[in-house]
Amino acid sequence: MAKPAVVVVGADKGGVGKTTVSRTLLDYFNANAVATRAFDTESPRGTLKRFHPEITEIVDMTSTADQMKIFDTLNTAVPSVTVIDVRAGIMSPTLAALRDIGFLDAAKSGQITFAVFHILGSSIASLDEIADTASFMTGAKYFLVKNFINNTSFFEWDQSTYNSYFQRIKDATELTIPKLDEMAFEQVEIASVPFLKFVANKGINDEAANYSFVLRGYVRHWLANVWSEFDRIKLTDIVGSGKAGIRGAGGEK
Repeated sequence: MAKPAVVVVGADKGGVGKTTVSRTLLDYFNANAVATRAFDTESPRGTLKRFHPEITEIVDMTSTADQMKIFDTLNTAVPSVTVIDVRAGIMSPTLAALRDIGFLDAAKSGQITFAVFHILGSSIASLDEIADTASFMTGAKYFLVKNFINNTSFFEWDQSTYNSYFQRIKDATELTIPKLDEMAFEQVEIASVPFLKFVANKGINDEAANYSFVLRGYVRHWLANVWSEFDRIKLTDIVGSGKAGIRGAGGEK
């Protein structure tokens, strides 16, 4: 069995598009034939589960019993990759819990592959959050994600301050999620389907749909750009999949 991989997507600040990034990751792994399961920590009503119901379970990350559902099954679950969409406000407590249960030590020793996609907000508070999170990143692949899905402007008013924070973070990699056309994003939200299914003009159960050709084109182009960022960091290699190169509707290999 392949070494289990855990991908945490989160930020302590809300409204930065964490679940959008989680959705692109699940589509990317699906298109590359990487067996994946997901946990939505927006309990009791999860957003990620609405788009990926078949592979997503809603959990409360502050509950020991729910932590056991995730981490006690890493070596027994069929999917090799576990994606955890961490709700706003509990990123730091979640990482502290992973430290306390010995997960971070297991990652450091190479028993588990651990990657963190830290979704950035456009404020100094978000930069302070990076400094706090970085202390937990020993043994992890740490990605700082600028998510422009909400047309966010990132620190252009004070680039020197921005740079001074990033220089403190050792071995972090920046990623950029470009902006998606607002009407296209809205239509995917209304359809409540994965981005890949929207592009393929399919409903949640693979039935034929009637989505706009134009809006599908915008989503296809955007998703291909997002996936090029995941390709750039060799994400399938990071999680231990040997099947990179397969492509679905988002782009060709």
